[in-house]
Amino acid sequence: MTVNDDSFTNWKNREEIAESMIPIIGKLHRERDVTVLLHSRSLVNKSVVSILKTHRFARQIAGEELSVTETLPFLQALAALDLGPSQIDIGMLAATYKSDDRGLSVEAFTAEAVAGATGANKIERGEGRDVVLYGFGRIGRLVARLLIEKSGSGNGLRLRAIVVRGGGGRADEDLVKRASLLRRDSIHGQFQGTITVDEANSTIVANGNEIKVIYANDPSELDYTAYGIKNAILVDNTGKWRDREGLSQHLRPGIDKVVLTAPGKGDVPNIVHGVNHDTIKPDEQILSCASCTTNAIVPPLKAMDDEFGVLRGHVETVHSFTNDQNLLDNYHKSERRGRSAPLNMVITETGAASAVAKALPDLKARITGSSIRVPVPDVSIAILNLQLARETDREEVLDYLRDVSLTSPLRRQIDFITAPDAVSSDFIGSRHASIVDAGALKVEGDNAILYLWYDNEFGYSCQVIRVVQHVSGVEYPTYPAPAV
Repeated sequence: MTVNDDSFTNWKNREEIAESMIPIIGKLHRERDVTVLLHSRSLVNKSVVSILKTHRFARQIAGEELSVTETLPFLQALAALDLGPSQIDIGMLAATYKSDDRGLSVEAFTAEAVAGATGANKIERGEGRDVVLYGFGRIGRLVARLLIEKSGSGNGLRLRAIVVRGGGGRADEDLVKRASLLRRDSIHGQFQGTITVDEANSTIVANGNEIKVIYANDPSELDYTAYGIKNAILVDNTGKWRDREGLSQHLRPGIDKVVLTAPGKGDVPNIVHGVNHDTIKPDEQILSCASCTTNAIVPPLKAMDDEFGVLRGHVETVHSFTNDQNLLDNYHKSERRGRSAPLNMVITETGAASAVAKALPDLKARITGSSIRVPVPDVSIAILNLQLARETDREEVLDYLRDVSLTSPLRRQIDFITAPDAVSSDFIGSRHASIVDAGALKVEGDNAILYLWYDNEFGYSCQVIRVVQHVSGVEYPTYPAPAV
């Protein structure tokens, strides 16, 4: 086998450039609370290979070349600016610079594009906001990972405590086991950093963050101010209480707001970030992040309704099995869910379709839904079958959804993939609410069928974090501003 010297030299050159980007990205994050993105994908704490792969993936979406040789000058220009807390997309900067015909230098163009993050307009770095996790299961641990990652700048959200039920065994053993579950995950891999346990103080120390582990069987037992926690946002990952009365029990001393990681009932607002998060009232203390499936279907449903109009629709979700099913056949209050999850496809119900009305009250279309649980541990797919208000074709829908994923306000919620051989495991760790599979899209006249992948664990956890950031006042602006 012969080696193409030009290709190898080009690779080594790009590898060297990506390596030089890492300290700049890290310094911007640590010292100025700036998160560097590449077409909505964070480059913070990424390896050389990850940076190169992110550039390649972005190129596949945008349909045009994008190399580290193009994005490095924009990163260097950012490093020279006096930036405030923000998210800055160097992929968008590079793409918009190509289409700009004013002859500006990279430095001048960059300064203009991120003007809101500099000078008198910039946000000043605050003290941050305390966060408490109530429950430490699948979603709780992933939200914890994200919160620890977000604390890298020393500002923003601060995970202060985790509340779990009192165990029957020794407390120090319980603490070590919970730390181990945070450290290693069979689906999402190793925790990126270091974790130690301080048994004497009932504390987990993750990447320097001291996280108090509090044992309680009921919210009424707790006074968070005793742990130095104040004005905190509590994230309930248990789903035990889903109405306002039940969730109000969390409003104990030290807690200001409660965010539920399950669909809320009654008058509890169900929030899908990117779609209706701006409807949250400043004095609202209790809200829900709806379900993973609701977060997956509502953003693309809104996008399709905005452009084509939606008269009616049906969503069929093929969903990975979850902890509320049995490993082997056993008693369950839901008959089918009592059958072995790893061995069967299980027909079940989904409330996602009815939840659409709460997140999209202006949508007049009737949406129905059903679901099948299948023997995979993570990543699901929603098949969204829509009758549109006008006829279109596959190319128009594809071009539109690709543009939505790149430049619209929904670009953090909707991703787009063209890979013809993509399967569910390829989307483990996706930070988007859903990913449009371009190859599977079907359009005929006024009928469109969208295939939407979603990491029902990690992608949903990212949506939860976005809602928490918004209600805590530390959701920083993104530059360049997305197209409306």
